[in-house]
Parts: sequence; structure tokens; C-alpha cells
Amino acid sequence: MELVTPGIGLIFWQTVTFLIVLFLLGKFAWKPIMQSLNERETSIENALSAAEQAKLEMQGLKAENEKLLAQARMERDKILKEASEAGNKLVETAREKANEEGARMIAVAREAIENEKRAAIADVKNKAAALSIEIAERILRRELSDPQAQQALAQSYVSEVSLS
Repeated sequence: MELVTPGIGLIFWQTVTFLIVLFLLGKFAWKPIMQSLNERETSIENALSAAEQAKLEMQGLKAENEKLLAQARMERDKILKEASEAGNKLVETAREKANEEGARMIAVAREAIENEKRAAIADVKNKAAALSIEIAERILRRELSDPQAQQALAQSYVSEVSLS
């Protein structure tokens, strides 16, 4: 039975040895191990906190990027709209200028046509007058070749002038 139930001396020395080992472990092993565990726990907490902070910063940066992208799109749309408006305005200005130039050219052409028409009418009148004078001159020469006819015509003119 001795093998099954230990003796009092053995229990005493096992207890003393256990207490010494416990004291030595508490003095030299538990404190550094606990300190290492605490440091490890603190570093893990700091790493998790830093990761959470980085995640929040990434979300903020993502939101900032989306905002900048939206602003860039709005700016692009604004620039395209302004360019389109400027192009339309340029086309409209060119169209108006062409219309004005066309109207001016038409007015100049009409004025030139009117001037040429007046010149042609004046030329026709001058030619008609010259032709009438030439015809009258020929008629008068033929009729006034006789001295008596000349005398009668002169007297009729004098009587007309004195009556008027």
C-alpha cells in the first residue's frame, strides 16, 4: 500500500519543493511572462486601433476622392458646355457677319445697278435729245431753205414771244 498512499515526509518535501519552485517562478518567470503578455496585449490593441484608424482614414480618403471626382466631372461638363456655347456663338456670329456682308454687298450691287440705270437713262435721254435736235435741225433746214419760209417762222416766233 505504500505505493498507493505516499508518506508524510514525501508530501512535506514535495510541498516545500513546490513552494520553492512556485516562489522562484513567481519571482523570476511570472512577472516577465505577465509583463510580456501585457506588452503583447497592448501592442495588439495599438495595432488594432491603428488599423481601425487607417480604415477610417481610407474611408475619408475614398469619400474625398469621390468628391474630387464629382467636382472634376462637373468642371469637365462645365468646360464642355462653355466650349459648345462658345462654338455656337462663334457660328452665330459668323452667320450674322456673313448675312450683314451679304446684305451690304446686295445694297452695293443695287446701288451700282441703280447708278448704271440712271446713267443709261441719262445716256438714252441725251441720245434721244441729240437725235431730236438732229431731226429738228434737218427738218428746219429743209423747211427753212426757202427765205420766205424763214421770214414767216421768225415773225411767228416774235409774235409768240410778245404775246407771252
